[in-house]
Amino acid sequence: MVTAGVFMVARLSPLFELSPTALWVVTLVGATTAFFAATVGVAQNDIKRVIAYSTCSQLGYMFAALGLRAYSAGIFHLFTHAFFKALLFLGAGSVIHALHGEQDLRKMGGLRTAIPFTFMMMLAGTLALTGFPYTAGYFSKDAIIEVAHASHAPGAEYAFWALIVAAFLTSFYSWRLVFMAFFGTPRDEHAFEHAHESPPVMTIPLLVLAIGAIGAGLGFAHYFIDEGYAHFWRASLFTLPDNTILSDSHAVESLLMKWLPTLMMLGGFVLAYAAYIAVPSLPAWTVRTFKPIHAFLYNKWYFDEIYDWIFVRPLRFIARMLWVYGDGAIIDGLGPDGISARVAGLAKRAVRFQTGYVYQYAFVMLIGVTALVSYFAFLFRGALFKL
Repeated sequence: MVTAGVFMVARLSPLFELSPTALWVVTLVGATTAFFAATVGVAQNDIKRVIAYSTCSQLGYMFAALGLRAYSAGIFHLFTHAFFKALLFLGAGSVIHALHGEQDLRKMGGLRTAIPFTFMMMLAGTLALTGFPYTAGYFSKDAIIEVAHASHAPGAEYAFWALIVAAFLTSFYSWRLVFMAFFGTPRDEHAFEHAHESPPVMTIPLLVLAIGAIGAGLGFAHYFIDEGYAHFWRASLFTLPDNTILSDSHAVESLLMKWLPTLMMLGGFVLAYAAYIAVPSLPAWTVRTFKPIHAFLYNKWYFDEIYDWIFVRPLRFIARMLWVYGDGAIIDGLGPDGISARVAGLAKRAVRFQTGYVYQYAFVMLIGVTALVSYFAFLFRGALFKL
């Protein structure tokens, strides 16, 4: 499901190229998703949730690129992202395995000495995700930001600044995860004492993915977004003659704009280092001081609660009404509990007359004859009186 949406929009480039409105919607949703998920990721404490919201944020990057008509840039980031995000997820699994199921970052710390190989692999994935120069993310993610800066399409400027802020937040929560899990002193001594490196069946895939996370961008940028674009993609992607967004993004001459994503990456690293290494008391103070903001981010902008109020509760109310009144009162009331129940009840009572005794059958026949005589006597009562 993660790859299907990006792949579908890219393959449907012939349709999207002809619809500026659809492209604007894709750009808006993509850039907003990148920013939204990044803000949520900074407040999560579950190691897998941090990486999961990072995935959602990076998907926003991909869709922003697609909306800005840089279809190959979106697919390129999808390609490189597969390496370093799979590396981070499997690395998180190795950490959880080492701590016997513990996932809370607040109970970790100091693991770089207990599981050094996993630490190095997670470090490689983090460098790639944050866009450290010449890693995979540096080529693919920065290309999307350059596309947003060079584009003059509706929503491009909004996308540019949303992606820049998301790049800063991505670096912050990524290094926050590394510092909380692998640096400092162990917060759970019992779990740390039994921490151990994962077996080769887990570490070998980490090494393979780390190679891709570091080298996939440098090795494939030529084919995805540079000179080899036309020969590599051929008819797989369709662009109109006026779509020159890739060449325009390469022509950006401002050094500030070229290095701005890297500066955001360094800024996020410095802030995470200051908060979780230099001044360890800073995060707790920040949470206390900005408690409403932290709660807002920790609870995912309260999207679950909003969704519950708008969709879940009304649908549950409608379903209950249909169940109680539609199914219970009408269908069951007229069906199994209504007419059919009455027929079944009468049948049970009628069965009692079938006893097998002759005198009872004779008595019933006598009642029937009496009833018939009475009926005819009532009908012909005038004639009887004349007689």
